[in-house]
Amino acid sequence: MLFLMNLQEAAAIIQAIRVNLGKVVVGKEKGVDLLLTALLANGHVLLEDVPGTGKTLLAKTLARSLDCSFKRIQFTPDLLPSDLSGINYYNQQTGEFQFRPGPVFASILLADEINRATPRTQSSLLECMEERQITIDGVTHGLDAPFLVIATQNPVDSQGTFPLPEAQLDRFLMRITTGYPTFEEGVHILQRFRESNPLLDTAPVAAAGEIQELQRLAAAVSVSDDLLAYMVSIVEATRKAPSVRLGASPRAGFALLRASQGYALLRGRDYVLPDDIKTVAGAVLAHRLLLQRGPGSREGQAAELVEQVLREVEVPAETASAYRGGRVE
Repeated sequence: MLFLMNLQEAAAIIQAIRVNLGKVVVGKEKGVDLLLTALLANGHVLLEDVPGTGKTLLAKTLARSLDCSFKRIQFTPDLLPSDLSGINYYNQQTGEFQFRPGPVFASILLADEINRATPRTQSSLLECMEERQITIDGVTHGLDAPFLVIATQNPVDSQGTFPLPEAQLDRFLMRITTGYPTFEEGVHILQRFRESNPLLDTAPVAAAGEIQELQRLAAAVSVSDDLLAYMVSIVEATRKAPSVRLGASPRAGFALLRASQGYALLRGRDYVLPDDIKTVAGAVLAHRLLLQRGPGSREGQAAELVEQVLREVEVPAETASAYRGGRVE
């Protein structure tokens, strides 16, 4: 397969995006890496954290770093599916119906507080996220490429919210939680935003075509058969855990593959290592697991279960050179 970009050029673009994010977002290195991994893997992201921890800021900074169309929509209980997709309206001047596109017709869609919209409105994103298209009044419209949905939600506040169903959660490649900053990071945040908002000075450093090329490059990252079997073993192990009602699906295995490839490219490699799989597994699998309800159930238990699975599933005993087969040229 012929690529317009090599690994060195890809690394330069990725680093430029990372630097842009670092000018605005303090700390959150793991969250930034996972967000960039999802971008490279052409997958959607659910940012889940308590209010005020920079979820929207992180998403907006990434959007400003890319020379792509960007729309933000605040999800509320009265939001209708047509507010997302757009409508056909009657133009009295022309005497014809015309289509007015909604915010989903953007390369990057920020769905802020997605769990505040009704299930009907939430489900209007299913076709968009899975098939990169939307059907309105029987007519199917293709969406811009690249197309990335970054949704945010507050895991603590339940008043006036509608939990995302499993089918919706399964459309997100990753769920990312960054948590509170450290003391030093908190001081740095106040210093950085003391006089002005650095987000306003953020300029694009990557074009839409370059992002598409990065995604093609990530999809071609080599993965050995042993590592494919390792991923399937991890996915199957989540189904056998006693505390799990619904384990990871085959789609979860495919998501783990794509995320591992994206993370390998993020690290400047054209082949996947076991550590790549371990790094992304929690963000890819935990939100797809439905656990048994009981007195001992609590937040974060799914992530702990994934960590336990990673400790128990045997890692292929291969050398690094064994994973280099089928390099991207």
